[in-house]
Amino acid sequence: MKLSKAVWALALTVFAWASAFPAIRVGLEGFGVAGLSLARLMVASVALAVAAPFLGVRIPRRQDLPMIVLCGLTGMSAYQVLLNWGEVNVPAGTASLLIAVAPVFSVLLAVAFLGERITRLKVVGSVVAIAGAAVIAVAGGHAEYTTSAWVVLAAAVVQGVYHFATKPLLVRYTGLEVACYAMWAGTFFLLPLLPQMVHGFAAASTAPLLSTVFLGLFPSAVGFVVWGYAVARLSMASSTAALYLVPPVALVVAYLWLDEVPSPLALVGGVLGIAGVALINRRPRRADGGEAAGKATGRHTTDRPRHVNGHANGHSADRPDHANGHANGHATDHSGHANGRDRMDASSCRGTGHPAERKGPSAGFE
Repeated sequence: MKLSKAVWALALTVFAWASAFPAIRVGLEGFGVAGLSLARLMVASVALAVAAPFLGVRIPRRQDLPMIVLCGLTGMSAYQVLLNWGEVNVPAGTASLLIAVAPVFSVLLAVAFLGERITRLKVVGSVVAIAGAAVIAVAGGHAEYTTSAWVVLAAAVVQGVYHFATKPLLVRYTGLEVACYAMWAGTFFLLPLLPQMVHGFAAASTAPLLSTVFLGLFPSAVGFVVWGYAVARLSMASSTAALYLVPPVALVVAYLWLDEVPSPLALVGGVLGIAGVALINRRPRRADGGEAAGKATGRHTTDRPRHVNGHANGHSADRPDHANGHANGHATDHSGHANGRDRMDASSCRGTGHPAERKGPSAGFE
């Protein structure tokens, strides 16, 4: 069976965001936490700035700048610093398992501040996912690992805040546009780390240097572009489900690249975390009466896509929410925020003041 270009784009996104976690471990050797945090965002920001005119990225409205600032501070600046800091002692694959729980926090924020309904599945899923994260945090058996694991979990929290903060923006902009705005804002707020970044580029050996450039170009810049292409052409269920593959792929890449083997207890915690996120994002079956009522009125009723993490996951960035749009990234809650269909160039809304037909999830990334 011949796979469509959108499916290949989705597969490329999963691999890009998964590979970010081991690349971070290599980049840290030459840049350190501070230098790597800015260097990755700087490379990604320049690449996206060059591509933005060809991708139809519009200038944001002035009244949306405060929310864009929040997205940049949380999903980019804080996320990069916390994740890089945590990966000093936490293996790459294990870090991807912790970032995968970011959707839990965006869901809890939506319930607290947006009045979204809390269901039994969301409650159970949140408890299971947080329990899984706690298991991972103690799996290393020593204090340095445990402390760093909680730092990575803090990165998942700020990634969840990012996915929550993107919701009002995704009413007016595409997921790619929101990611660009947040990337540029996050880079600006990390500019005080410029001396560390310059030192890293001047003194780092070949492997950390290439890994850092790879992080900025592939998981951060290319990852967002191909993710936007995929979600504009595939169903939200398919896009979201694919982001559950980011942690397993990250484990494989980390093993092949760095010879990392996570502990059995960390794997158990990771399974619990992913299972909890899956429960949160599970869509209850609609009653037959609801569909019949839609037909009676001459309209077809559909569920509003859930806000999910990638990112990441992204990213997160590397998640990304990372399917909340990473996902999983930022994969990660890296990873669907509005009904209809999204066009990456948003040509249907340019100059009209109306949003594009469908907003893809703001992906999470590592």
